[in-house]
Amino acid sequence: MVNDPMYHDGMRRLQDARETRALADRLEQVTVRTAFTGEDRAFIERCAMFFIATADAQGHPDCSYKGGLPGFVRVLDERTLAIPDYDGNGMYRTWGNVLLNPHVGLLFLDFEQPKRLRVNGTAQVSEDDPLRAEFPGAVFMIRVTAEKIFPNCPRYLHKMQLVEHSAYAPRPEYTPPVPAWKSFEVFRDALPTRDRDEDKKE
Repeated sequence: MVNDPMYHDGMRRLQDARETRALADRLEQVTVRTAFTGEDRAFIERCAMFFIATADAQGHPDCSYKGGLPGFVRVLDERTLAIPDYDGNGMYRTWGNVLLNPHVGLLFLDFEQPKRLRVNGTAQVSEDDPLRAEFPGAVFMIRVTAEKIFPNCPRYLHKMQLVEHSAYAPRPEYTPPVPAWKSFEVFRDALPTRDRDEDKKE
């Protein structure tokens, strides 16, 4: 993917229809990079959320929101991100796709001071990554190797203010509440044993 062109034929056809090929090429020359800058690191590590796009082996897409406290995504070096996988609904659509097709697209956003950053690359999922111990609540660890990093114009980002961080976001020395849906009768008999045991404690 590192040597993949920035634009394929479909993109070029639309660029030509709108006379934006030269602009697209200039944006690639000026903004696209393969290494995180200090500014990229600071931005990513203050984000409390991002969106990730994946696809399965047949190319069927999926898009997911991932959230945590600021710093839950860590920039390990100029090309590597570490992301914890927290307890969810157990469908594993995102990370399951990665096991079959490692190509991912991440979008980091700041709605308060409008800014967005895209990271395209490949991901690996690990249960025994040594970093897992440094991320309370992590079930798996994901490492993303960045191949294309570039900002996008934030003009259409609606300016919004954070009211509070989710009470469910893992953090040191903290036990998040059990989500209400895990107590619903329709799911109870399908929960893994660990969650049934938690339900008994409640």
